[in-house]
Amino acid sequence: MSVSENYQVWHKPLGDNIFVEHALQFKGAILIEVRFHGRGGQGAVIASEALATAGFHEGYHVTAVPFFGVERRGAPVTAFTRLSKEPILIRSGIYTPNYVVVLDESLFNAVDVLEGLKAGGAILVNTRRAAAGLPIGKDVKAFTVDATEIALKHELGSPTTPIVNTAILGAFAKISGLVSLNTLIESVCAIVPSKRDANAAATKDAYDLVRGR
Repeated sequence: MSVSENYQVWHKPLGDNIFVEHALQFKGAILIEVRFHGRGGQGAVIASEALATAGFHEGYHVTAVPFFGVERRGAPVTAFTRLSKEPILIRSGIYTPNYVVVLDESLFNAVDVLEGLKAGGAILVNTRRAAAGLPIGKDVKAFTVDATEIALKHELGSPTTPIVNTAILGAFAKISGLVSLNTLIESVCAIVPSKRDANAAATKDAYDLVRGR
């Protein structure tokens, strides 16, 4: 089964049943909302922009909106991406997301990352742990990927502050089916200021390594 049969936009088939099943969760939805939670320096804002760019190239109307709290490295940062089959008139934050993407596991102790998550929605977390080890109810679809290890492998950022945004995007493409891996990699390479090959490789690695329950 391909996602295009239900999403009414496009898509090539996904491999694993767990990902296909979730990608079809919002079939027929006019508007998909994605909320990113990260810390300053991890690239959450660029992740939201790269996802929006990929969505635009695959036929969506898109918006990407950042929200900065305290503007310092390590402070919580939130960014929002909307993808729609129709023009988007909303410019606010996202309060009832279809997807939540967490770039730093420690944010569970600082922010209610699950706040407002739609029924049937999913959370993707950068962590070494399996989803079963996270403080997430069993009624929430949860996916994990070690984006930090992938970023370190490809020397993205520094050993103390790896930049995990492109890796987490690869995992998100896999779990959501919203954009193809190839289009996402093209968008990442168009947006990141340096190390395009390394960022593309990180995106691909995370796409292959994401796990779910």
